[in-house]
Amino acid sequence: MVSPNISAGSSSSLPSLIVRCRSSYLITIVFMLITAAVLAEICSALPLSGSIYIWAAESAGPKYARFFGFIVAWWSCTAWMTFAAGNCQTTANYIVSQLAVWEIDFPGGIGNDNVKWRALIWAISEALLVVAVAINYLPPRMYSAIFRLSVALMMLDFFLCVIWLPIGVSKTYGFRSAKDVFTMTYNGTGAPAGWNWMLSFLFTAGTMTGFDASGHIAEETKNASVVAGKGILTSALATGILGFATAILFLFCTPDLETLFALKAPQPFVQIYALALGKGGSIVMTSIAVVGLILNTSVAIVAASRLVFAVARDGVLPLSGWISTVTTDGQPKNAVTVIFVFGATLLCTILPSQVAFTSLVSAGGVPTIAAYGLIALLRLTMTPDAFQSSHFRLGPLARPFYASAVFFNAIVFSVMISPFFFPVTAETFNFAPVIFGAVTVFGIASWYLTPEDKWLRRELILQGLNPTEETE
Repeated sequence: MVSPNISAGSSSSLPSLIVRCRSSYLITIVFMLITAAVLAEICSALPLSGSIYIWAAESAGPKYARFFGFIVAWWSCTAWMTFAAGNCQTTANYIVSQLAVWEIDFPGGIGNDNVKWRALIWAISEALLVVAVAINYLPPRMYSAIFRLSVALMMLDFFLCVIWLPIGVSKTYGFRSAKDVFTMTYNGTGAPAGWNWMLSFLFTAGTMTGFDASGHIAEETKNASVVAGKGILTSALATGILGFATAILFLFCTPDLETLFALKAPQPFVQIYALALGKGGSIVMTSIAVVGLILNTSVAIVAASRLVFAVARDGVLPLSGWISTVTTDGQPKNAVTVIFVFGATLLCTILPSQVAFTSLVSAGGVPTIAAYGLIALLRLTMTPDAFQSSHFRLGPLARPFYASAVFFNAIVFSVMISPFFFPVTAETFNFAPVIFGAVTVFGIASWYLTPEDKWLRRELILQGLNPTEETE
């Protein structure tokens, strides 16, 4: 199934991660559903655009609201604006992998050490970003059709993988045994066995982040206090169930490890499709994936633009006055433009170093996980009894759910800032903790420099905590 969140890691490492993801995926589903329930509870009480940083601010209570609100605002903007660039590079990898399928020679060879190859991926990625952004300039009435088409393509991709791919595998290289699927492990990271298993959470948790998106468009959603919260829960549930089914399917359908790791395409699944379905079949599957990813990227930009608009509207970002300006029909087109400029600039890092780009995009997942865990921590310690107006109140499960969400997201966060390959060298160094630290410093600096009367005044925090009571 096409998922924009897969782009958080290098596509060439996905087969290795899938080999190790069986038990970790089940663990991830349970704890991410708990995290989704925590977010749905507060989303129902505060269905606002840019919601995740508002949730963090309100969860901290009046005394620390602005501090945590500023930090999460910067975290969230960083995460969501990198999604667009990451998705476009993932889509480009699908396209250029057809060169390996058809055995077409490329000057200097297919590989990230070839600057001409990186230039090709960069050019295609930039073109795809233009297309995804252009969709966001269409009239708003067309968005629902785009959403439906995106979901339809994802489901088509899923069912073709469930039905067509196994048929092709059965007629070609054959299925892996159940013993291989459920008991075999592979260490391609050089890490100790325990941490090698932990690194599988890069894949499992990476595919299940971003379910807070429905909260970012809550102000444009009818009956948002119910629908937005339900969207968070159903998104996490659907992604978990279908994602786990897809992972098990690929475990049965991938060739033996020697063949699997001999695949040289940037997106190995394209070559797997070719082995199982033939070259023509790989074109069909690649085309569906490419169109689906483009639409997924445009949908991600819709959510991201609402977040950036809300943060700018509240005066946190540079040029906030211009960024927060909307069109006559209420669309934050300037925020979309900011995302395009940011994404296009980020993609330029492909040219000097593929490692640098991968680190930047990987760092996009870290702030999201950090925000999930922080909100749960603040609810547990600062405001455990607040937001009684929520339609998704956790009741007696509240504190256990908050603690569970803190625990799991802390584990995923530590994995995401860990080295991905050992021993660590300049080429394998994970820049995610450095980038995350820098973004956090920007958030703290903006909190310190922005006057209190410019954003998140105390009376607004009290209104959020007590929506039916008058502010004291």
